[in-house]
Amino acid sequence: MAQRLIVIGGDAAGMSAASQARRRRDRDDLEIMVFERGHFTSYSACGIPYWISGLVSGPEALIARDPQTFRTTYAMDVRLRHEVTAIDLDRREVVARDLEGGGEVRERFDDLMYATGAVPVQPPWAATDAGGVFGMQTLDDGAALRDWLEGEPRPRRAVVIGGGYIGVEMAEALMQRGLTVTLVEAGSQPMATVDGDMAELVADAMRGLGVTIRTDLPVTGLEQRDGRVSAVVTAEGPIPADVVVLGLGVRPNTALAEASGFPIGTTGGIRVDRRMRVTGLSGVWAAGDCVETLHRVSGMPVHVPLGTHANKQGRAAGINIGGGYATFAGVIGTAVTKVCDLEVGRTGLREREATLAGFDFVSVVAESTNRAGYYPGARPMTVKLIAERPSGRLLGAQIVGWSEAAKRIDTLAVALWNGMTVDDMTSLDLGYAPPYAPVWDPVLVAARKAVDALAALDR
Repeated sequence: MAQRLIVIGGDAAGMSAASQARRRRDRDDLEIMVFERGHFTSYSACGIPYWISGLVSGPEALIARDPQTFRTTYAMDVRLRHEVTAIDLDRREVVARDLEGGGEVRERFDDLMYATGAVPVQPPWAATDAGGVFGMQTLDDGAALRDWLEGEPRPRRAVVIGGGYIGVEMAEALMQRGLTVTLVEAGSQPMATVDGDMAELVADAMRGLGVTIRTDLPVTGLEQRDGRVSAVVTAEGPIPADVVVLGLGVRPNTALAEASGFPIGTTGGIRVDRRMRVTGLSGVWAAGDCVETLHRVSGMPVHVPLGTHANKQGRAAGINIGGGYATFAGVIGTAVTKVCDLEVGRTGLREREATLAGFDFVSVVAESTNRAGYYPGARPMTVKLIAERPSGRLLGAQIVGWSEAAKRIDTLAVALWNGMTVDDMTSLDLGYAPPYAPVWDPVLVAARKAVDALAALDR
């Protein structure tokens, strides 16, 4: 009898694992069954804001491989709208409920791939039956929001609650659709993934684009009228709203895993080893936004839900399931986003994280331009570096600027990944031409400033 791999979750991590396992073992040797509770497989959740804005068509444009491709080309039994409700590790079985047809199925497995992703953080006040309130995690969420925006009466006022990546990107998307947008953040700044001084640059740019930003303002409830959301309730009074998007972050989707006896780490994610095996469970694997992983700089477990990590982790798991050998090396938290033309990038540790990890460090902020100052289109770029004392090892970096800003974070991510010092970085042989960079690239300017700051402190 062929061995059977059951995959729970049909997006990035799950289908990467299934595809890699299939490449190494044919259908007579390994049977693959996938349960996905949504309507889609292998899609780009990161592209949803751009579908909402109308910049890209969808949802087909956001799907890398549809279910039929997996069924025919990869010989997988893909079952959409099936939610796994129980895992019996002793009997090596899962129970799945058909969300549309009704009924349940019980299926055996030899290997189990758990890839359920993350779920939006939803405080008690968000549990409402009012229409017009949306989380933004899946293509089904995006489709529901699109239908609402295009329905009657047409929404005119949007409130985005939470100023993280999803919140900022959705604020831009809704503004581009012509809505009046207010972003409400309980903390002191939007974009808490960068330090406060850099986040303020983002907030200023958003205000300049017409987004109203309300910080230090917790939301306490929602008001509705005739079954539709009408306002967001805060301590400073209600904010009128025809549509509300929750951008309060996500948490690992591990309720089923925890109930089934999987080990859960300090971040709330499933504990796995470098090969993506669930700790202490034979033949059980997990990857993607539902797991915790190692931060290569701090050495601490972290939960960093990004599609890049999900695909790499799923690939490693699939290679191992298929009989090969692969590991996932950890993360440094590299991420980029944009607010209209303003670009934001970050990698490594923020100041607060460096302090919590016990580092002694210096921070510098360098102002430069994205191109030679005399070249048309030259615009400001701010680079922040955090370097360990006294070694000068790079611990983290952030960039805020216009064209050519965000992808410069990749240069800093490579330096960070390989343990370079800021002194090493001053000699990097980076590309130069007036349309793309000043003769001293902003990365080099910042590295040189960090070297000077370290020298001044050690005198």
